[in-house]
Amino acid sequence: MITYYNDRAVQVTSQAIRVAGRSYPLTALSRVWHRRGQRSWGTVAGRGAIGVALLVPLVAAGLGIALALRLHTTTTTTVLIVGGSVLVGLAAAPLADLLLGRLDLSYSKGARALEIWAEVGGRPTLLVRTADALRFGQIYRALQRALEAAPRY
Repeated sequence: MITYYNDRAVQVTSQAIRVAGRSYPLTALSRVWHRRGQRSWGTVAGRGAIGVALLVPLVAAGLGIALALRLHTTTTTTVLIVGGSVLVGLAAAPLADLLLGRLDLSYSKGARALEIWAEVGGRPTLLVRTADALRFGQIYRALQRALEAAPRY
């Protein structure tokens, strides 16, 4: 028996696909397809929040510099305001690394649930549903490889 994919919930072998305690022999799968489920608006909103969080320090720095130049104050006060604004803008650099990492992770996970379906005994059956695009691709490709290698009668 060859194992093509294995995690806590899904196992794809040369004989069957096992999902959450249920086993479907490869010979019982007459057709396999995938489709995208509903969009997760929470994920989309999270991406928007990350974008706003990236821009806030830069906008605050720009407004501080503009304010310092518009106000007619002493040179010392103007330098302090511009310096503070520059420091706020520079604070965006370490924050940007953290936030861009989170943004990248949200895109690798995906904003939609992805589903693998198969005809089992003539009925459409949902085999796998996940929002993790990388995991979905690994499972789907493993199932394709297992089906290609499986003998057909």
